[in-house]
Amino acid sequence: MLYGALEAGGTKMVCAIGDENGVILAQESIPTTTPDETMPKVIEYFASRVSPETPENERIAALGIACFGPIDVRKNAKTYGNILNTPKIAWRDFPMVKTMKDALGIPIGFDTDVNGSLLGEATWGCAKGLTDAVYFTIGTGIGMGAMSGGNLIHGMLHPEAGHLIMARVAGDDYKGHCPNHGACFEGMACGPAIEDRWGKNAKELADRPEVWELEAKYIAQALTDITMTLSPQKIILGGGVMGQSQLFPLVRKYLAEYINDYITTKELRNMNAYVCPAALNGNQGIMGAVKLAVMAAEAEEE
Repeated sequence: MLYGALEAGGTKMVCAIGDENGVILAQESIPTTTPDETMPKVIEYFASRVSPETPENERIAALGIACFGPIDVRKNAKTYGNILNTPKIAWRDFPMVKTMKDALGIPIGFDTDVNGSLLGEATWGCAKGLTDAVYFTIGTGIGMGAMSGGNLIHGMLHPEAGHLIMARVAGDDYKGHCPNHGACFEGMACGPAIEDRWGKNAKELADRPEVWELEAKYIAQALTDITMTLSPQKIILGGGVMGQSQLFPLVRKYLAEYINDYITTKELRNMNAYVCPAALNGNQGIMGAVKLAVMAAEAEEE
């Protein structure tokens, strides 16, 4: 059986067709501009896969959407499926699920982009077989997806751990890049914060160890908070900033320092496995969207 997958990002919409094993069979990227410009192209991509004229073995049974946010994932809410107060003003209050449901008439699975990435890794990647894991994406912004007891965490909305308030590292007087919170995790450690602080983008700063020492201390601080509160079995770090591979050993080092043996588990004794990069070669988000579609189709049958 085939499924549609939409990884709805702030810069591009990745549309794909996959199967129940997470194999991506076709894929296309559409720039994220405005809903009026972008969504007709997204709908067009999937529409031929739900047409009565389409051979049954080529039709998609459901669509999974892993979407930038904040979004409303509360199924009993009037605004379920909407993009909420996003910095991308043209997309505020856009009814993503309703738009796609009206156009395609198939079951829709919907969650955050980072929950989608975590779901991909938990189903087919480095968190497979685990019940409790966390995925951080550290790039233009910082987002977190979390799974507890085998279920993606939503709560009153969904996790926004990119906005954990940071304790400043000694000697750091940077004001912070977040317009809402200043010195939160995203404000101190996202890609634009690095560029604003140091005057160059991350790739141009690769040979500046002081940049990555400071970055690692803020990342490790956030990971300490999450380790203490959610007690995940694994923390996965993705996003453009984590392309600086020198960060991983530094983050592990400072995380161990900050925990300071308060917790001693087999997971924390193997820090290389506890804090790790994504394993699905950049496809974790779109593969997670496939899994959201599978789950939506199964829920429809119940």
